[in-house]
Amino acid sequence: MEANPHAALDLLKKAHPPETASAIFTEKVLHKPLHLRPTSPDPNRQDARAHRRLQRLRKKEKAKRRQKPKPLSAKEKRITGIYEISKESQKYDIYVPLYRMWLGYIWEILGMVKGKQTWVTVQAAGARLASADFHGAKLSVVRSKCVSTVGLSGIVVRDTKFTFQIITEKNELKTIPKTHTIFRFQIPQPDAIDEMPDSEKIKDISDDGMGPNALTFELHGSSFEHRAIDRATKKFKQRNMTEL
Repeated sequence: MEANPHAALDLLKKAHPPETASAIFTEKVLHKPLHLRPTSPDPNRQDARAHRRLQRLRKKEKAKRRQKPKPLSAKEKRITGIYEISKESQKYDIYVPLYRMWLGYIWEILGMVKGKQTWVTVQAAGARLASADFHGAKLSVVRSKCVSTVGLSGIVVRDTKFTFQIITEKNELKTIPKTHTIFRFQIPQPDAIDEMPDSEKIKDISDDGMGPNALTFELHGSSFEHRAIDRATKKFKQRNMTEL
């Protein structure tokens, strides 16, 4: 008894010769591989959604490593004490080279050249001095509402928005508020420094040893309440001093 022919074979015989129909049927139908889906997912493979999520996380982490480290907040700076000056570093002689370096910096700003007489006027030097960095300058307090700070003198080791921190010749660290305080500083001529003996050049320059034609300036702290980095790009305007 002949078995019932396959429906697909009957259709192929209508479109192809018997030999061709049998070959196609055998290759495409009888011997066609049947791929069965497993009843449970492979634990070693992830679905497409989880794979995309993992790729996003890896990309985000890689981009985060390329970024610059986040700066410390003001609270973190206070906790770590990165701006604190230790007792061992509160010595006047340590900052004398910084003062001499500041002199070279301020000479360059004012255009004071060795062997050449330079005229420094308020109009020309005022804006430059207002934008200058005073780390290393030697300041003296001449007037202040805080009477205990009057007469203090030393090298500036920290210039904040509202205070100057100075090291006095007695190796003391003093914090002086800028508000309602007038500071004075002197700038000797470059020739006056070069004429000093080598043994004196490594020492500080006293107010009496500034030499002839030394420039004297007064700084009103209430109008100077800016950080050093902010003053470099700030444009100062002349205005009346209501406190005088």
